[in-house]
Amino acid sequence: MQSIEFKKLKSGTDVRGVAAGDKITLTDEAVLAISRAFVKWLGLKYGKDSFKIAVGHDSRISAMRVFGKVREGIISSGSDVVYTGLSSTPSMFILLKKSDMNCSASIMITASHLPYDRNGLKFFTPDGGLDGKDIDEILQIAEKGEFFSGAGKYEERSFMDEYSSILVDSVRKACGSEKPLDGKKIIVDAGNGAGGFFTEKVLVPLGANTDGSQFLKPDGLFPNHIPNPEDKDAIESLSKAVVRTKADLGIIFDTDVDRAGAVDSDGREINRNRLIALVSALLLKDKGGVIVTDSVTSDGLTEFIEKSGGSHLRFKRGYKNVIDKCLELNANGVYSPLAMETSGHAAFMENYFLDDGAYLVTKLLIAMASLKDGERLTGLISSLPEPAESAEVRLTFNENSVDFKAEGKRVIEELKEIASSSSDMKLAATNYEGARINFGNGWLLARMSVHDPVMPLNFESNTPGGNKVMAARLLKLLEGYNFLNTENLKKFLL
Repeated sequence: MQSIEFKKLKSGTDVRGVAAGDKITLTDEAVLAISRAFVKWLGLKYGKDSFKIAVGHDSRISAMRVFGKVREGIISSGSDVVYTGLSSTPSMFILLKKSDMNCSASIMITASHLPYDRNGLKFFTPDGGLDGKDIDEILQIAEKGEFFSGAGKYEERSFMDEYSSILVDSVRKACGSEKPLDGKKIIVDAGNGAGGFFTEKVLVPLGANTDGSQFLKPDGLFPNHIPNPEDKDAIESLSKAVVRTKADLGIIFDTDVDRAGAVDSDGREINRNRLIALVSALLLKDKGGVIVTDSVTSDGLTEFIEKSGGSHLRFKRGYKNVIDKCLELNANGVYSPLAMETSGHAAFMENYFLDDGAYLVTKLLIAMASLKDGERLTGLISSLPEPAESAEVRLTFNENSVDFKAEGKRVIEELKEIASSSSDMKLAATNYEGARINFGNGWLLARMSVHDPVMPLNFESNTPGGNKVMAARLLKLLEGYNFLNTENLKKFLL
């Protein structure tokens, strides 16, 4: 076990690694040990030595290899396995809440939107997904190699039909109709991930015409485009399909369906700030509340949320960060119905604060059902102030970098000091992550990536050309940091 670098397999609140090809890091031995460690971790948490654990996977090519070792690890630790087959990540949590399987925990085999050769493990208990500290503990147990022993049982049972029925029932109940989408044409782009079920098992029962949906068949090589609502090629592909088929709405999921995006009937994407604004408009009209988002959301979104009767708390990147902040607010008596990242992770209070792309889409479907002829979803956000331009530039660290985390922190702190005493820049009043600096007619955010030796720079300007003005100013400020590679920023300025 000592030869496996378990710590390097941690990715935030998940375990991830290379699972196919010549340089596999998520090896059979690693998966086996981590699966057994999860059972031991459950034992320490709940004071038991055996459990029933559901295991599902997305469409990745390494899914069955990884599943085989997960199954072996759980059974050899004396716990039972319920194999759910091709599944979505959110369904693996919902089954702990709403099925009669009587499972104590679940594991989803997925690496979200990462390339086809990656895979990973995502863990759930009835309390929700694990956090980073929990993953650290599991990996420490795996490294020690101290596990339970026994001989568990194995069974197979899909939950996707039940999960789909839950979604269908939620829309019917909200709309007061058996087929509220009758007369609507809605197409899905599943990117050959696990989201293809949504057409036949959710949209069709609700009365929608789904002709023109694309890439529904699971294919772990993702031959058409990356299953990622943020990917430009993926959105462009869906936009063209919406216009070509004259659809009222296009929906796109990531590989494991915990994220979603959309495209309006004119082919324009409903993503990032626009998607958050749309969902906020639906939630805030009745009760108000605090909408928690990640750090790269726009000033226009803040204005929109406030005019919609709510308030906006711009927190940190990372879907678990925004969810945890939302939970904290509610625990302190502050009503906060939504935690949402610009990546398409949306967690609703009414849905256990689970980031569920399919559930997010049901909220859009409910809104669509109430539209009159000629109206579009984007009409609900027609007053959203949108910037003239926005961009992201990612800076890397040079080979002479000693400790990129410490060095990155130093750069950000010094940028804050400069902005605080500058005449042409002003540090944002609330600044939970990195250095968000306001200029006369725009802003930039310098922050560190959660996991990688990368410093993303986000720019947003209300005037054309404003991003480059801010970028040029920032480039001068970054001179002298010889550990930081600013080539991408220089290319942006060309």
